Parts: sequence; C-alpha cells; structure tokens
Amino acid sequence: MNKIIACIDGSVVTSAICEAAAWSAKQLTQPILFLHTIERPQQHGADDLTGAIGLGARSSLLKEMAALDEQRGKLALSHGKEMLAAAADHVARLGIVDIEQKQRHGDVIDAISELETEARLVIVGRSGEGHESAGTKAKFKVLGSHIESLIRSVHTPLVIVPSTFSAPKNFMLAYDGRETADKAIDKIISGGLLNSLACHLVMVKNNESAQAEKLAGAEAKLKSQGFTVTATLLEGNIVESLLSYQQQNAIDLLVMGAFAHSKIRQLFLGSNTIGMIERSTSPLIVLR
Repeated sequence: MNKIIACIDGSVVTSAICEAAAWSAKQLTQPILFLHTIERPQQHGADDLTGAIGLGARSSLLKEMAALDEQRGKLALSHGKEMLAAAADHVARLGIVDIEQKQRHGDVIDAISELETEARLVIVGRSGEGHESAGTKAKFKVLGSHIESLIRSVHTPLVIVPSTFSAPKNFMLAYDGRETADKAIDKIISGGLLNSLACHLVMVKNNESAQAEKLAGAEAKLKSQGFTVTATLLEGNIVESLLSYQQQNAIDLLVMGAFAHSKIRQLFLGSNTIGMIERSTSPLIVLR
C-alpha cells in the first residue's frame, strides 16, 4: 500500500491531477501509478441490431459495424497510451522519477478496486472527459455516481481535484467530535501527507454534548504531533459555515469524513459530504 494512484481520462482536470500526484509523491516519498481505463461506450439502443437490418444488407453492414468497433477500440487504446505518456512526462518534469502507467478495459471503479492493495492514495478529477462545458451542478451529477461508488468501494483516502491545483499551505478538517472524526485525525497523523501544513480544525455546533471539550481534545492531540492548529467552533448550516470559513481564511485543502453517522443514514453518502464535493472549488480529501 505505497503507490499514489492517479486516474486520468484526458479531460481538462488531467493537468491538475498530475500536479496533485506530483505534490503527493513528494510529500509521501512514494511512486505514482497513472491509471487510464477504456470504458465501454454507452449503447443507444439494442446491442443486437440484426433484426433491424434488411436481409439483403445484413451481412455487409454487420461486417462494417464490427470493423468500425475494432477501429474505435484501437484508437481508444492508442489515445490512452499517449495520455499516460504525457502524464508521466508532466510529473517527470516536476522531479518525480518513480512512475508507472497502467491501462485497463472496463469500469474505472473496478480497476481502482483491483489495485487498492497497492494504493496509499487515490486521486481523481471532479469532472470527466466530455463534461468540461457543463455547469458545476451538471458536472457533479455526471460524476456523482463515480465519486459515491468510489467512496463506497475504496477504503484508501480519496483526493478529489478541481480543474486547477497548487501545493497547499494549509488544510481545514471538518470535525464533529464523533468516533469517525477521531479516526480521521488518527489517519491524518499517521498518513504523513499533511504533516507540513497548518491545520484549521473546524467544528459546527450540533446536538452533540461537550462539543467544546471534544474540539479542545482534538486540537491538543494534533498539536502534540507537531501540527500548527487553529481550532474554531462555528454556528449555522454545516456546508454554508464550512464554505464561508474556507473563503474567509484562504483554505487551500479540505478534509472530510465520508458518511453520515446514524445507522439508517449510513446507507447513503452523507449529504454534507455531497454538498462540499459539489460546491467547493478547492481540492478535497475524503476519508473512510
């Protein structure tokens, strides 16, 4: 579990993914594995078209269609190899020497799941190929199923990168005082990725008891491990409060847990996590 798996697809986010991967590799002193998957194109109608083709033309048309599919497959394979080579060259120019490239056919989530035993970190882009011109909500709706499925399928920390990335100087941890939030702090301490960054530990008031004491305890724990910490207790809507704090304090990187906490709501991706992924313009790390 020592590789940084960076998923690329040729979209406008690819350059930012390369930058994030290079930064992560330097922080962790670990290799980068660039992954490109060739997914089956969406079918607009039945796969078996023989019944819709006239008897006289059936044989020749089916041969032409098969030849076209084969050509598309070869082009996709070649295009993917070029993208992988370009990504490797990009991070090599940033000083990274330990780089791998993998190309897979099939679903990207399946590919990442198969490689998870090798992963220390997984980096993905917010918008995929073909969706660059969509609005923010449209981008999330297109990618939302991939992101949610990734969070559910992969236990490795997931970095979600917007269209630009620069090396962060600080990060904000959304903390709620519960067991999963304390586990997130343990992962931050043991992970090493954020060790040199200033930490903003932010809690939004809720119905939990002894919130101030829990926040102080989390602050002390992080400080004991060498982190510079600013702890803040906010009021109001969780997503709005976190986004406002981020903007007011020039936060470069957000860190959140993945799921809601009630036994029933654990069946769904936490709405606050969705809100932050959808609306934040900064890179976001999701911890399971």
